[in-house]
Amino acid sequence: MERELEWIKMSPKGRHAKSKARINAYEELLGQNQEKESKTREIFIAPGPRLGDLVIEAQNVNKAYGDNLLVEGMTFSLPPGGIVGIIGPNGAGKTTLFRMITGQEKPDSGTIRIGDTVKLAYIDQSRDALDPNKTIWEMISDGQDIVAIGTRQINSRAYVSRFNFSGTDQQKKVGTLSGGERNRVHLARMLKEGANVLLLDEPTNDLDVNTLRALEDALENFAGCVVVISHDRWFLDRICTHILAFEGESKTIWFDGNYSEYEEDRKKRLGAAASQPHRIKYRQLTRR
Repeated sequence: MERELEWIKMSPKGRHAKSKARINAYEELLGQNQEKESKTREIFIAPGPRLGDLVIEAQNVNKAYGDNLLVEGMTFSLPPGGIVGIIGPNGAGKTTLFRMITGQEKPDSGTIRIGDTVKLAYIDQSRDALDPNKTIWEMISDGQDIVAIGTRQINSRAYVSRFNFSGTDQQKKVGTLSGGERNRVHLARMLKEGANVLLLDEPTNDLDVNTLRALEDALENFAGCVVVISHDRWFLDRICTHILAFEGESKTIWFDGNYSEYEEDRKKRLGAAASQPHRIKYRQLTRR
């Protein structure tokens, strides 16, 4: 609650300054004491290798499905230490962007470049990579009593408990879990991989408040980059340094700032039309 009040009182300019400070403090985050951080934070995301100047860069990317042009001329460059919120209506192309970043799909034209130092970790929306016959503990720990979190080794049951799974809950079969519980299992598995760029597709779905707040704190103090698809504006406002908005008509906007600042800018650009609900529209692909 205290943290919530601090955020509410903070001016848009203050939130923007906080976002910039995170990027500027990338080296400091990378050099923080992992043992101390992992003990003091409920969820600790182990840092991966140091990022170079090139993280993820899109140049004039076009992507179509059938005759519908999902994105046209998409261009952005993710700065080391940045946290980018991906927003837009369902079907706009947000998950397709993740699939292009991970190489599961290719742009029709333009380029997506991934830096040589980048180690990706990806949680997709399907959450279907879990074995229903394993227990929560087995799924997260791979059956090991000790798990490696960055350069530290910790008791696996203690690690699992940080994701709000008590001792008896850890023995539940994955096949019996709710959506929120499955989400927590995926997060626990992915966040121990030692990646330096996280791709999160709707990570807050069905999370309890305590785990949500612990995740926000972990992401803000993660020594790496995060790209997150979410409809939770409050979550995006608290963590994001940049926004990539799918605004319809095949257009994407790269914005330097958090969600509230993006919304303010969008209203200035679009006027009264900004507050009107609308269905996603695509430009039609022109064949030559």
